[in-house]
Amino acid sequence: MYPLYLAIGVAAGVLSGLFGVGGGVVMVIGLASLLKVPFLTAVGTSLGAMLLPVGALGAWEYWRRGHLDIHGAALLAVGLFVGVWLGARVATGLAPSTVQRLFAVFLVATAIRLWVKA
Repeated sequence: MYPLYLAIGVAAGVLSGLFGVGGGVVMVIGLASLLKVPFLTAVGTSLGAMLLPVGALGAWEYWRRGHLDIHGAALLAVGLFVGVWLGARVATGLAPSTVQRLFAVFLVATAIRLWVKA
């Protein structure tokens, strides 16, 4: 079971480095689907995993190559700091199945938008 956690983390890291995604799109789905972790626990575990290491080496590499807006990243971080707390308060007040369905709607809507704009 622990090697699967590591594999999910590696996959999330690679996709995060490539596309800026990983937490919700890979870790939550991997934890819930492959490891059968309850959905809200998968979300919380994903957030816990991202506390410090998320993006450090990837951001450094993008910065090194001139592709990192430090001011924009700082503003996004402030928004994330407040937004993740608000989102967690809402999610933990809803039924897990409702959160899972809302997440699925978000993924489908995002996929359609990406497909149409490509």
